[in-house]
Amino acid sequence: NYEPHEVKQYGPGEGGKAVVTNLEEKDEADRQIREYGFNMVASDKVAMNRTIPDTRMPECKFWHYPEDLPTASVIIVFFNEGWSTLIRTVHSVINTSPPKVLKEVVLIDDGSDYDFLQERLENYIKQFNGLVKLFRNTERLGLITARTIGAEHSTGDVIVFLDAHCECNKNWLPPLLTRIRHDRTILAVPIVDGVNWDTMAYYTVYDHNHHRGILEWGLLYKEGLVPKEILDARKYASEPYASPTHAGGLLAMDRAYFFELGGYDPGLKIWGGENYELAFKVWMCGGSSEWVPCSRVGHIYRGPRIGGAPKKRQEEPKVPHSYANYLRVVEVWMDDEFKEYFYAREPWLRGAPFGDVSAQLKLKEDNHCKSFKWFMKNVAFDIYDKFPALPPNVAWGEIRHKGGDRKCWDTIGQSVNGGPIGVFFCHGQGGNQLFRINAKGQLGLGERCILDENKDTLHIRVCETEPTGPFEFNEELGQIRHKSLNKCIGTSKDDKLHLLKCDPTNASQQWQINQIFPWKN
Repeated sequence: NYEPHEVKQYGPGEGGKAVVTNLEEKDEADRQIREYGFNMVASDKVAMNRTIPDTRMPECKFWHYPEDLPTASVIIVFFNEGWSTLIRTVHSVINTSPPKVLKEVVLIDDGSDYDFLQERLENYIKQFNGLVKLFRNTERLGLITARTIGAEHSTGDVIVFLDAHCECNKNWLPPLLTRIRHDRTILAVPIVDGVNWDTMAYYTVYDHNHHRGILEWGLLYKEGLVPKEILDARKYASEPYASPTHAGGLLAMDRAYFFELGGYDPGLKIWGGENYELAFKVWMCGGSSEWVPCSRVGHIYRGPRIGGAPKKRQEEPKVPHSYANYLRVVEVWMDDEFKEYFYAREPWLRGAPFGDVSAQLKLKEDNHCKSFKWFMKNVAFDIYDKFPALPPNVAWGEIRHKGGDRKCWDTIGQSVNGGPIGVFFCHGQGGNQLFRINAKGQLGLGERCILDENKDTLHIRVCETEPTGPFEFNEELGQIRHKSLNKCIGTSKDDKLHLLKCDPTNASQQWQINQIFPWKN
């Protein structure tokens, strides 16, 4: 059943333990964290073939997998990646994969300019006798395009995408390949464990065995517990289960089927939205997506990276790449009803350019793909439990005093669970100054909501499940009133937003809400 023999090893980080950086190393560690997003001082102490804890359910060890599994090409895209995190990923894939199914490891260098990723890397991989192949893009094309190039270079039956900072757990590959052997239209996803960016400690992310990928209406990736009816349909706790979508970094798919569905939309740039595009396409065009509990892979989530790798990015366009990608996904795969939920959540994007999608619409038509309504009813029905349909907006945009001062509502640096919000000089770029109030009285910004704290100041908070709230906007008077408290929003000398006794003559309570489209500027 491909189960490996236990091997005892000793050294820093063995068994997935944390590595401590001493005081003398702290300055260098901090520098490398800023450069790479990881503590490379700690990573460099860890063996390339270190052991990590087996985080699978015990019954995973007793599954028997077919002997005639399809072969796999593991594709790893990197750009100015740290040496030890990249090389440990390669060793990990090779050490934990049965040789008979691992056809190759395909490295795609997406325009790196670090010296150690040039000749040194080419010489290092020679030890693998052709198992590890390196292809270089002459310029940075972004993760999505680079992955497609990797798939084109691959020769295995199945393509497996991994990020360049992963550690594969025991026997991770056969469970994925087994699902694709069973049905070539399955997109198979491993369960993702975490590797701490500072200490390299390996840990489980989930407090419950079964989560699955969903989304909220602004297309931010979310996860939720698997619905009971899906779990109950299985005999064993470790069996795969359906998931509407996935985080995007780690997945396996039949190579030919990937290209039959057009691969990733070539109009998607850099990164963002490709997980939805692929998942929607698979589900709606006749396939399915599953999470596979017996396949587990550790992934380093980046820390506070400053400078370093991003320096070579092209100048951000007026519609940031990720939002333009979301627009392509929305306009191709969502029905009109669901598009409106997206535009209610991100109203500033209505009418923004996203390129030509005629080829994607033709692919959808040629493959007789189902509607997004079908997808929501039959696959992603649990999204509504966390993210109900959004009402239309009554007003949205910059909120500033009618008196013409140059200050707008602003989150003033508060985080999701942050403190009071206030006013700050208007910058016209939306973002932390783009608010909306919907037909059910909810006042929001992005995925966050504005709520009263102690019936006085307004704070930014995670939204309640239902998209409702206590506010109403009287455009004629310019008042934004808290209906149940019968108080109106105004400012005081501290530039914070307060709930005050309503007074139509008080200029601090008189607001205008102006729609803005930063991408038009």
